Order: sequence, then C-alpha cells, then structure tokens
Amino acid sequence: MDGLITELPRASDRQSRVRRRPSLLRWLYRQSGILLFVVLPTAAVATYMLGFAADQYMSEARFVVRTPQTVANPASGIGALLGLGGGPTAAQAESFSVGDYLDSHDAVAALDRKLDLVKMFREPEDDPVFRLWDAHPSAEELLRYYRSHVSITYSQDTGITKLRVLAFSPRDAERIAETLLELGEARVNELNRRAVEDTLRVAREEVFAAEDRVTAAQKAMTVFRLKQQDINPEKTSTAQLDLVAALQRQLAQAQAQQLAMGGSIRADSPQTVALSNRIRALENQVAVEAGKLTGASSALAPTLADYEGLALRKEFASTNYNAAQTAFENAKLQALRQQLFVVRVVEPNLPEEALYPRSYVIILTVALSLLIAYGIGWLILAGVREHAA
Repeated sequence: MDGLITELPRASDRQSRVRRRPSLLRWLYRQSGILLFVVLPTAAVATYMLGFAADQYMSEARFVVRTPQTVANPASGIGALLGLGGGPTAAQAESFSVGDYLDSHDAVAALDRKLDLVKMFREPEDDPVFRLWDAHPSAEELLRYYRSHVSITYSQDTGITKLRVLAFSPRDAERIAETLLELGEARVNELNRRAVEDTLRVAREEVFAAEDRVTAAQKAMTVFRLKQQDINPEKTSTAQLDLVAALQRQLAQAQAQQLAMGGSIRADSPQTVALSNRIRALENQVAVEAGKLTGASSALAPTLADYEGLALRKEFASTNYNAAQTAFENAKLQALRQQLFVVRVVEPNLPEEALYPRSYVIILTVALSLLIAYGIGWLILAGVREHAA
C-alpha cells in the first residue's frame, strides 16, 4: 500500500511534465516570428561584428588654401546675411577644386599607383563584408569603396578643409592621408603653373610682337643707309645747313665790303675786281650748296624726310617694346602675388585606437530596426485577420 502511495506522485509528475512540454512548444511556436525575424538576424549580426569584423583606424588632417594677399569676400556682414555679394573668393574656389580633385578618379588612380590602394583595402582576409571584395575592381567600384573610407569636407566659416581616412591598419590610414595631402599640394602647384602661364602668355606675345617691330624698323633703317650711302642724313643735312650759312655770311661780308669801297676806289681797280669776283663765286657756291638741300630730286630734304619717318617708326617701336617689357614684368609679379599654397593646419596622425566599425551601435540599430519592422508587420497582419473575421 505504501508503495502504491509512493508511485502516485511520480505518475502525477510525469503527467505535469507532459503537460509542460506542449505549453513550451506552444510558446516557442507563438514566438517563432520574433525569433526568426528579430532575434536570429540580430544574433548573426552580433556574432559577425564582435567576432569577425576587422578594426578600422581613422587618420585626420586639416589644411587651408591661401594666397600671399588675403582678399576679402564681398559677401560679408549684412550682405552675407541677406544672401548678397559675389561668389567665393579665389582661395575658396581653389579649396573646392582641391577637395573635388581628392574625391575624384584621378586622385584614386594616383593613390593606387603610389600605395597599391587595392592591396591596402583587401588586407583583412577574415572580414569579407567591410574589405574590398574584388581583387581587380573597376575604376568605378574602387572609387565607390574609396569614397566610403575617405571624406573631404570644407568649412565655409573657417575656410579649412578636413580630411578623414579610414583604413584597416594605423600606418595605412596615416600613409593614405599624407599622400592625399601631397597630391593636393601638387594639384595646387599645377594650378599655379597654369595660372602663371595663362597670365604671362598674352604679355609674352606682346613682347615678341614689339621685338619684331623693333627688328623690322632697324632693318629698314639699315637698308635706307646703304641705299643713300649716308649713316645719318640728319647730321649730314645739319652740316650742309651750317656750310650754306657760313657761305652766306662770307657773301654778306664781301657785299658789305664792296659797298664800303664803292665811294673811294675805282670800279676798275684790281681790288674792286677781285672783290667782285669773290662775291660772284660766293653767290654761285651758295646756290650750289643750297640746291643740295632742296633743289633736286636727290637733295637732302626728301632724304631727310624719309629718314625722319624711319627714325620715328624705330623710336615708336622701341617705346612700345619697353612698355611691353614693363607690362610683362608687372604681369609676372602679379601672377606670383596671386599664387596659391597649401597650409597644413593639422598633420595626419597615427591612430592608436580603432574607432570603427561601431559594433554595438550597429547591433543595436539592427535590433531596433528589425523589432520595429516586425511590430509594424504584426499589426498589419492582425488588422487583416480581424477584418477577415
């Protein structure tokens, strides 16, 4: 009897366990939706993020593009608040262009040539999610991956461009940031070279044209001198004028002497005859020498006019050449004053702690997103069932 009594509770225990098993299965069945759509995906993400995701290190640098002469932005003060004023300054525009270059195919290609960028982005073999998948990516694929790891932001308030680089090792992050700064500096130097060439090209062409005009005037002067057999017709005509003036003075003196002798000496006296002959000779000589100035087609007057025209052309060409040379030097100085240069505000750092990926933030975000999506789906399904009932 006692044995029977002791066996009864054991039978009841087995019945209670049998009843509990269906209730546990029933509970699991009821929670299968949240387990399948929320818990299991979250657990998978957590397992990967905490066990397999590779650490990513961030190196940061900051730089600003300056000119030797700081130019104020017209859109400042009240004008800036009202949205008035001109566009960005030259330094701002070049900062934008440098940032655009560092975010372009050209910068990625240059980085890949210098650092083997593909190898750097494929180093964590145990992390197929965050590393670069393709060993031979296309240019577009590499650019997309590069942009997910490199960010360039420009501050309108400070004019500083911030560069952030993510890589799977601290040294790689620092090397990429340093190389990008070097590429940016090279880009600015290239922009300076083009600006100087564009600025000086017109001035240099004007100097060459003025030099050609001076050379042409000099050649024309040489041809004229060889043709006229006269080095300087201007000085020759001056000497001829002096000769005519001297002869005219002698003639005037002789004529005055003849008048003075007219009342005291006979006209047939040897002295009077000699003086008359001298006067006639001087008159003939004056006529001949004056004729050399203006009396014939080969006279000095038209030759001197042609020479003075050539001399004026040469002088004008020389003046134009000197002005072109001055303009060229001024353009060169102005171009040098307007050159841009990169000032490194913050050098690329060697990171010591991995800041990415933010595993717990990602896990929590995934869990909340799945839970919200599951709740919305459950409410929709419940509403459909209630409407169908």
